[in-house]
Amino acid sequence: MAKTAAITAVGGYLPEYRLSNSVLETMVDTSDEWITTRTGIKERRILREKGKGVSYMGIKAAEECLAKANVKPDEIELVIFCTVTPDMPVANSASFVISEMGMNKAFGYDLQAACSGFLFGLNAASQYIESGRYEKVLVVSGDKMSSIIDYSDRTTCVIFGDGCGAVLLEPNEEGLGVQDSILRSDGIGRQYLHIKAGGSMYPPSKETVELGHHFVHQEGQQVFKFAVTNMADVSARIMERNDLTSDDVAWLVPHQANKRIIDATAKRMGLGSDKVMLNIDRYGNTTNGTLPLCLWDYEKQLKKGDNLIFAAFGGGFTWGAIYLKWAIDAK
Repeated sequence: MAKTAAITAVGGYLPEYRLSNSVLETMVDTSDEWITTRTGIKERRILREKGKGVSYMGIKAAEECLAKANVKPDEIELVIFCTVTPDMPVANSASFVISEMGMNKAFGYDLQAACSGFLFGLNAASQYIESGRYEKVLVVSGDKMSSIIDYSDRTTCVIFGDGCGAVLLEPNEEGLGVQDSILRSDGIGRQYLHIKAGGSMYPPSKETVELGHHFVHQEGQQVFKFAVTNMADVSARIMERNDLTSDDVAWLVPHQANKRIIDATAKRMGLGSDKVMLNIDRYGNTTNGTLPLCLWDYEKQLKKGDNLIFAAFGGGFTWGAIYLKWAIDAK
């Protein structure tokens, strides 16, 4: 049987500080009822320590992941860091993780696909494994969204949180691991969800700072419309392509952006709430971190051979679904 790429360990990290809806009520014109009804979020974690960026959380998640797999850092051959909030421009965060953890045989790069980043990174990592080129690839995925959120903007500050997850991929000869993927992009979306300044179109200046153009801008209704349609469509399509019924699917692992979008995706797939991983109420939208953090939370409930459907939608627009057979024996 041909080799597939399987997840063999999962790690995660969340900051200690909890930013609750009740605290947000004192910061902007909003309410716990409004936030909960429209998003499903009750609180989100925030990395408050000065001088610590996404790589700090990524290293913590990676350390736990490797410890679970009993794999030493110098055995890792490639690190893919999926994030929209790298520590700094140009100097990629993957390289910093590699040096800080002593991954002396690895190379790495950052991958930016907004909230779909983990899907794109998982797909890329699986290709390296399936080709026979590498045998141990680490995908680190997460964001420090608090660093790019305007906490006077009630349309965005209620949604996002900080967090990071990591998964180790290795070859599998039992037919487990990544089975299929459908990934999509459409540039029409960048007008609805973006950070206007800081790139080559609008370099940083006194004016861009004063206008708040270095914070996330989101047109919620437009993003919701595209997300609820495309995330549900691609999830149903990957089931059809692989002859999967709702009975065959053990879990939907959805991007945690909005509970209404998650519910619509599950309904399209014919899945009950008992088959849907959900932690948006406690973590908010950690962007690249949501999918691996779902695995981290639900790991003890997963059984070897379970069929998982990952689904995400992100700015740009980017979206997709991955069908994966779980390879870790819970025992």
